[in-house]
Amino acid sequence: MSTPTVLVYKGSEPLARAAAARVVTRLVEVQAAKGSASVVLTGGGVGTAVLRAVAEGTARSAVDWSRVDFWWGDERFLPTGDPERNETGAREALLDRVPADPARVHAMPAADGPDGDDPERAAERYAAELRRAARPEDHGPVPSFDLCLLGVGPDSHVASLFPGMPALYETERTVVAVRGAPKPPPTRISLTLPAIQAAQQVWVLASGAEKARAVRLALLESGPVQVPAAGARGRSQTAFLLDEEAARFLPRELSRPASP
Repeated sequence: MSTPTVLVYKGSEPLARAAAARVVTRLVEVQAAKGSASVVLTGGGVGTAVLRAVAEGTARSAVDWSRVDFWWGDERFLPTGDPERNETGAREALLDRVPADPARVHAMPAADGPDGDDPERAAERYAAELRRAARPEDHGPVPSFDLCLLGVGPDSHVASLFPGMPALYETERTVVAVRGAPKPPPTRISLTLPAIQAAQQVWVLASGAEKARAVRLALLESGPVQVPAAGARGRSQTAFLLDEEAARFLPRELSRPASP
């Protein structure tokens, strides 16, 4: 796993704009190298803000959106179109505003889908979809995603992997059902850390003072069972993209200001 780098921006809006520019650059570079690209999307305030900034930026036309595979790191197990679903937010912010190929938009199953109200079966269905998309050169049961975006909660959770929960001990399954999540809604579907760590690049996005303690723990002090964000690492690159408030507890030598 790669060693994290930290980039700090003046506020949440500069962070969203800069992250959006980096997303476009990453997708363009990957498409130039191999024709298509894959990205794992995240929800939450800053994650959705980044997608919106991508859609609103003039550089978005540099990406061939029909050759991007979109995956999700986690999902609230709610009916299709529910405003609390990460898919709903991503569609409104970006996917409905670019010419994405519907066949390459891999939404996690909804509670009104073919599995009914059974998140375990839904998780198995998504894991099977990931297996079908994996290529021999990925060396595993999931694609080696070109980019995985993650938010982090004040409790240090990433995706829907919450501190101390059984999913954090998972070493084989790539997708799990999460019941009894400490933040509503309680039932979710999530990639596991092995699936996240299959990504070439993992970027953790955090904005606000309430994230500062979790960011410090993830970078300096703890293991992933108690601090899930400590397990958010990519194969070739890990970046923590923060605003100044989220970086407030980091030592000066670790948190370098990003270029405007």
